[in-house]
Order: sequence, then C-alpha cells, then structure tokens
Amino acid sequence: MDFKFLHAADIHLDSPLLGLERYEGAPVEQVRGATRKAFQNMVDLALEEGVDFVLISGDLYDGDWRDYNTGLFFTTQGARLREAGIKVFIVRGNHDAASQITRILRLPDNIKDLSTREPETVRLDDLGVALHGQGFPTPAVTEDLSRSYPEPLKGYFNIGLLHTCATGREGHASYAPCDLNYLINKGYDYWALGHVHKREVLQEDPWIIFPGNTQGRHIREEGAKGCTLVRVQGGRVQSLEHRDLDVLRWILCNIDVTEAETYEQVLEGAEKSIEEELGRGEGRLLALRLVIRGASNAHHKIIDRQQQLANDLRALAVERGLDRIWIEKIKVDTRAPVKREELLESTPVASLLEYIRESSRSDQLLEELIWELERERNALPAELFQEGEIDLADKEYLRSLLPQVEELIISRLMKGGEFTSED
Repeated sequence: MDFKFLHAADIHLDSPLLGLERYEGAPVEQVRGATRKAFQNMVDLALEEGVDFVLISGDLYDGDWRDYNTGLFFTTQGARLREAGIKVFIVRGNHDAASQITRILRLPDNIKDLSTREPETVRLDDLGVALHGQGFPTPAVTEDLSRSYPEPLKGYFNIGLLHTCATGREGHASYAPCDLNYLINKGYDYWALGHVHKREVLQEDPWIIFPGNTQGRHIREEGAKGCTLVRVQGGRVQSLEHRDLDVLRWILCNIDVTEAETYEQVLEGAEKSIEEELGRGEGRLLALRLVIRGASNAHHKIIDRQQQLANDLRALAVERGLDRIWIEKIKVDTRAPVKREELLESTPVASLLEYIRESSRSDQLLEELIWELERERNALPAELFQEGEIDLADKEYLRSLLPQVEELIISRLMKGGEFTSED
C-alpha cells in the first residue's frame, strides 16, 4: 500500500515560558500562544497533504497541568482530523506522564494513546502498517523500553514510536536510553523518536528520526522547528521531508565587526544581519539575540556607547515592525585588535615562537618533537594519515611545517579567533 504520515514530537502545548515578563517589550501573548499555533499548523498540514495518520512521539503536554483548556484545545484539533478520517497515535513522554490532562482527558475516537504498561501493537490492515510503542508510566524512565518491543510483523510496514534520549544528547535528561544498533537491527522500517528538541536523522536504512520540537521556546531552541512528512510507496519510504510549523523563531545572530572602524559601521553591520534574518524568516516573528563580536578598531567606541548601541539596535527592530522582530537580548563580545609587534613582545608568545624557530634549526629538538608526536599519534584523526602525505617521523617534513605553524599562531591570536579541526 501507498500512504503518507506526519511524525511530530515535543509539542509542549501551552508551555509556560517562565520569566518571559522580565524582558522589556517582549511579545508575551504571541510567544505564549506559539505552541498552540504551531500545533494548529501541523493539523492544517495534515489536512492539506491528506495524510493517513499522525504520530506524536511524546511530550504533547508540558507537565502537571490542571487547566483543561489546554486539553480542550487538543481535542478540538483532534476532531478536525477525525472529520477527515485521519488517525492520531501517541506515546507519552516524561512530561506527559505527570500530566493530569493525559490521565483524565477523554480523547476523540480517532486518537489512540498507546499503553504505558507494556509495548502495544496497533495494526492498520487497510494500509499494511503495524505501529509499536509504549509511553512513559512515570516522569523518569531510565530503562531501555525498546528492548521489550515486539518483533516486526511480516508483510507490514513496521513503525516504532519511542520517547528516548537515544545514546544521550546534551541538554536532555537521559530517559529511556537505547542502543542505535539495536534499533537498526530490530527489523522495523521507521523509528519515530521524540524527546530531543533538535531535528536529527540518526539512520536512513531504516529511517530513525528525531523530528525536533514543533515550536522553539527559548534561545537554546533556535532555528526552524516543525515535523516530518513521510511518503511510503510499495512498502518503502519514498520521500521524507521536514516541514516548518513554528510561528516564532529564535535566532542567535552573530554580528562580526572585525572590519568596523566606527560606531556607524557597527550599526550598518547589525542592520545588514537583521535584514538577512528577516529575509529567511518567511514572515514569522523573529526573536533575535544579537551578539556583537570580533577584534575590532571600533571596540572602545562600542564599549563607551553600549547603552546607546542597545537603544539603536532596538530602534532598528521597531522600525521593521513589532510583529516581525523582537530583540530578546544584546551581548557585546568585542576586543581591541592586537598589533603584531605587541604580540611578539608578549613573553609567553615570544617564548613559544622562539621554541618553534629553534626547533627548525636543531635536529635534537626535532627528534624530541617526533617522539612527542608519535606518542600522541593515536589521539589524532586516522584519516590524516590515509593518503600517506603526513610522516611524523620525517624531520625535514616537520621542519618545513614549522614556519606555517608560526604564522597560524600569530594570525589566530591577532584575530582573537579559535583553532578548529581544519587548522
């Protein structure tokens, strides 16, 4: 059978966004209504695409809510899907497990809340689909739920719904951890994961997907947010695409003022960056955190006029419309550039550069360097040595590299930059 479905997770309906009132000029009502509007956008998408079913892989709600208007909103949206013959399948996540709404709310008959006691299988015989999943019975599940999931049903397109941290993700509690290789070898055709708020494709055969949350709620959840639309033909995934649902987008906007000489040039650079973000926002309200950074000749002018800079940047936002942009925060991370002669007079730097120069002249120091590098070889990426171009035991090869090392150090320190793996 051919069919389509939406995979969403971490909707966090009516998330309270505590502390929002601390921000001057914050569009409080727009931000607080964003999770509802994003969910409504998901329902609209399901109707427009004519999907056969919707999967929600946990954290539909946001904890121990007692305001049933949240639940009534969900059932109203669910009823829209029922009228179109679209079913919804849910597994509870760590936030849903504590929700009063989840335990008591009467759901429309097109919505199935999978068991929290043990893995449950739902067969959609008309589509040839078997859905397997188990929700969280408590807010903190530390065992691997996937190990108890049933074997795939032969002749069906098997989907596993699982709320999990997978192998662990920064910023997310280690709930229901699982082994990626186990999921790969389970025999399912698609794993619909939830819990991690950043979209991530863990595997393509079979597909193992974190769709990310549907609406960012703070600056740590920046960028586009939405769900995954999956098309299946002949029992195999034909296409898979992310669809944006968010109505408010959080953006960390780094403004490089390295080349700026004047305060006015700093403002011009900021205005250009803001315009670029607006162009990418596609009409959404943008919550921007502006970070002014770089080793710049304008550094002292920026420091002397920080309050004016903040006022001028917020004025730029107001000019473009309060319904288009909100400056969530402004951070200044600039420094005065270091002149080469001043840098070379710095005792630690001068000592390091002198050691590099002396090493290029001394066979003994080169041999000591070779010994140190060979000792640390296992800590270096193996691909560095695959083409045979790098020979850590060749003194002449190392000698030829030392001038490049010296220039790299000086260049990076003068720019106030960081070293990366590409260096």
